[in-house]
Amino acid sequence: MREDESIGFMISNIGRKLSQKLTLRFQAYDITSEQWSVLNKLTLKDGISQRELSERSEKDPANVTRILDQLERKGCIRRENNPEDRRSFLIFVTENGKKLNEQLAPQEQLFVQAMTSSLSETEEAVLRNTLLKINDAVDAS
Repeated sequence: MREDESIGFMISNIGRKLSQKLTLRFQAYDITSEQWSVLNKLTLKDGISQRELSERSEKDPANVTRILDQLERKGCIRRENNPEDRRSFLIFVTENGKKLNEQLAPQEQLFVQAMTSSLSETEEAVLRNTLLKINDAVDAS
């Protein structure tokens, strides 16, 4: 099998391209698609530990730490001592972070709509279901 016929290669390559294109759209806001994905997860539920955020965002803990450092420098999040565990912090979204997420979430939705516009509703549903099954299989392995 050629590399470009591998489903794993295709998923990885498409994911990389989507991330790069979305980062270009977010460039004017001084945020990457990876940073936004973490910020967006936090706006759904903040006041959580880095470990929980890592699990929720399905990102490596070291990568989440690096992203949080960047978001903190940009004034999008703040860390507070965890009263239940002195070794960890709880992360909260600032007002600036909430405003930024409110600006970027619709842009991400429009971007995804544009990328899937050639799919019928049925094709999009099948794609979504297939990707969820693959993700579940990866998690289970």
